[in-house]
Amino acid sequence: MTSRERVLAAIEHREPDRVPVDLGAMRSTGIMAMAYARLREHLGIRSGEVFMYDVVQGLAQPEDVVLDRFGIDVADLARAFLTEADERRPFRLMDGTPASVPAWFQPEDDGEGGYVVRDDTGRVIGAMPATQPYITQTYHPLADGITDQRLADLPEHMGRVTWGGLATAPWHLPQTPTSLERIAETAKEFRASTDRAIMVAVGCNLLEWGQFLRGFGLFLEDLAADPQGAHKLLDRLVEVHLETIDRALPAIGPHVDILQMGDDLGTQAGPQISPSMYRTFFKDRHTALYARAREVTGAKIFLHSCGGIAPLLPDLIEAGVEIINPVQTNAAGMEPERLKREFGRDLCFWGGGVDTQDVLRSGTPDQVRAQVMERKRIFGEGGGFVFCQIHNILSDVPPENVVAMLEAAGGG
Repeated sequence: MTSRERVLAAIEHREPDRVPVDLGAMRSTGIMAMAYARLREHLGIRSGEVFMYDVVQGLAQPEDVVLDRFGIDVADLARAFLTEADERRPFRLMDGTPASVPAWFQPEDDGEGGYVVRDDTGRVIGAMPATQPYITQTYHPLADGITDQRLADLPEHMGRVTWGGLATAPWHLPQTPTSLERIAETAKEFRASTDRAIMVAVGCNLLEWGQFLRGFGLFLEDLAADPQGAHKLLDRLVEVHLETIDRALPAIGPHVDILQMGDDLGTQAGPQISPSMYRTFFKDRHTALYARAREVTGAKIFLHSCGGIAPLLPDLIEAGVEIINPVQTNAAGMEPERLKREFGRDLCFWGGGVDTQDVLRSGTPDQVRAQVMERKRIFGEGGGFVFCQIHNILSDVPPENVVAMLEAAGGG
């Protein structure tokens, strides 16, 4: 099988020749730049560079030499962009490691060894203290209220949130006809250059955008105490997302296999909201967005949703989710055997391959290999599994453990 055939077989619950493997095909299956620098050194890679393509989470873009070394089967469309020298600039990681970042990323020194990020009005919207290898959102544009004018101007406000204002490629480009034509042409060329399955970030987040705009706790309060206001905001978000789908995806669709959606619905202890509240506020809206995205592209629908979301999975399946990530098996109710037994005929599990909170960070290579093999056995039978660790590889993970994981996964 080619990599693309292998991934599509797994998604469609046909058992492939081996379990497909992902490393960095989206912003929650990757590796932090400091860990990637140590992995490069461990592997003896001397050419190339550490490119921190996701500046919010501090994620490196794995190079072709690494993807080839471990037989990685999926690629982020983002890697086809920002490839020229003048599109990158030098940057020092928190530990002093030399790297590069997108040239447009121009943070401001905070005077204490970290930096802040400002929007075009000069307002600080994010901060990375010297002790923290990622950017924290510091500004919530609708924190003091939802008004008709703010809803009318919602795309502008979304651009003042770190996740929107510091977007990864290809969405760093303005969605003008000229830029969209360039994105589509680049996607076409990229597809012709690789047999890997290709994923593109689409997002269409709803609960998360409510929290980004209003504040994490405040939007949860809205759902209970101001449902009318919450519905108004969510309706407007759906309008914005549908406009993006209809404007940006038709030309890209023929060149990608997977559309990466997002909405972190869970916590370590279970869902942020009840199944009833999910049905009231989100299910129909997710259904409409996923159906439209699938209609204009024909691609598979991948949802990234952290935490203990098992109680919501039946509704997510009905909403059109085909692939679930990161499969946080150490969260409440997310036991691997249960997930495969109850949902394995309807969902492809993309993740859950090794516990990043404990085993990958502090276990031995043998312990890592043992858990990888166990998860492949549980999730892989009959297809429906793409191997990936649970969420991103953190900055303190030893390179020996990363190698043990990827080799045991079957990709090297």
